[in-house]
Amino acid sequence: MNSRSPVIVSSGRPPTTSSSRSPTVCSTSCNGGRSPLSDSVVSRDTTRGLVAACLAASLMPLNSTMIAVAVPDIAEDVGSDAGTVTQALVATYLVAAIALQSPGGKLGDRIGQWRAFGFGQALLTVGALAGYFAPTLWMLTGSRVLMAAGGAIVVPATVALLRLELPEHRRGRAFGIFGSVMSLAAGIGPLVGGELVRLFGWPSIFLANLPVLLVSAILALSARHDPTPTRPARFDWLGSALLSATLVCLVLAAEGRGSTAWLLLAAGLVLVVPFVLAERRAADPVVAFRLFKNVHFTAGTLVIALLNLVMYALLFEIPLVLDHAFGLGPEQTGRMLVALMLAMVLTSLLAGRLTDRFGPRLLGLVGVLTCLSAVAMMRWASFDAPNDLRLPLLLLGVGLGLANPAAQAASLADVPREDSGMAAGVSSTMRYLGGIVGIAILGRVLDVSGSPAAVVVDHRMLLTLFCGVLVVTVGCSALLGRRASIPTSRS
Repeated sequence: MNSRSPVIVSSGRPPTTSSSRSPTVCSTSCNGGRSPLSDSVVSRDTTRGLVAACLAASLMPLNSTMIAVAVPDIAEDVGSDAGTVTQALVATYLVAAIALQSPGGKLGDRIGQWRAFGFGQALLTVGALAGYFAPTLWMLTGSRVLMAAGGAIVVPATVALLRLELPEHRRGRAFGIFGSVMSLAAGIGPLVGGELVRLFGWPSIFLANLPVLLVSAILALSARHDPTPTRPARFDWLGSALLSATLVCLVLAAEGRGSTAWLLLAAGLVLVVPFVLAERRAADPVVAFRLFKNVHFTAGTLVIALLNLVMYALLFEIPLVLDHAFGLGPEQTGRMLVALMLAMVLTSLLAGRLTDRFGPRLLGLVGVLTCLSAVAMMRWASFDAPNDLRLPLLLLGVGLGLANPAAQAASLADVPREDSGMAAGVSSTMRYLGGIVGIAILGRVLDVSGSPAAVVVDHRMLLTLFCGVLVVTVGCSALLGRRASIPTSRS
């Protein structure tokens, strides 16, 4: 009798007979080392472990938004200006997170996903403690880089574990819950951060990570789980360094202006050449180009990147437009955006179950077409009143909630088990890059210094561009897989 007290979960399929599905017919080697019952059984240990992973992963988006409200207080205490503090603590965190996602995912394939997850937790803990006690801005920046590195390991490991530990008919549901948790963490970050600063001062936003990490560690340690496979080859340090340098240059170029931005862009493009050469020669590359021969992986990753491009650009653009075109304050604008986030979070929970039932392709298409309809409605809204944006924003949240879990499930569907961390890291990198590109486009098109009418003209131009992006996304979503299968080994 299994001491893990397995919980039988229904797949929505007729029960199989003992003659057709007997545990004695096949050994665990028939399914990549997993039990033949694993297609219909999720143990309590597995559930605890995955809850622990999702809790720790939620700190990545929480820390990216929670710090924003503390910038003025930090600037006053360290004797600097708000712009410098924002660049040091917010921009550096995002750049480090983007640059380290793929190496972080590959680390899980190299040493095992649970070991990588524990290492990421340790980095988050050290970074949080260092930030709480840091006396200078530069030490605070170092602590934020440590936290970004920890999150960049934990998030791909969590995605890989959701994919590896769960039976096929539960993965869509799990990705839906994971997407809801991550979106909710990002959305409540400013609210949580504001209350912590008001009650306990800005250092408390670092200390607040520790209870979550403690609960996550207790759950993970109490769950007995089989270690994921490790790789005998050496870790690809050269490829990781070149990839990180390339991404840093490209991200800083997207955020920069003038000749500096062009120089950074040129440097990033030049670095692509040695990176490609290094990866072709590496025994176990940090990014294996064979992944992109998989149509489902490439299509799912592109859907994730393009949806985040549109979402992040609109999250930053809508408050600017409503302020300059209608004179709405942050309270009214905030309510609209909260409605969008809630619609996305709640729909993600439902979308996971629907993905399991109908497959990623159908849910992805419905979700992206809903997003396209919402942005088109905003584009041709009369703008007689700000309420014209309420329904489109709700529809956008619903569309994002439907499409994202489907795209995540499809992107990992046909990837070999031993490449799960690498694929999750690449997918997570593209998610962040999409957001950065969207914000960069916004900064170059929207000019809020003009008249309200000019702001609306720029707004419509952006929405036309986003409609084009979503048309391309519809094409990518049509290439998603019909189901979330999982190969047992590299083909």
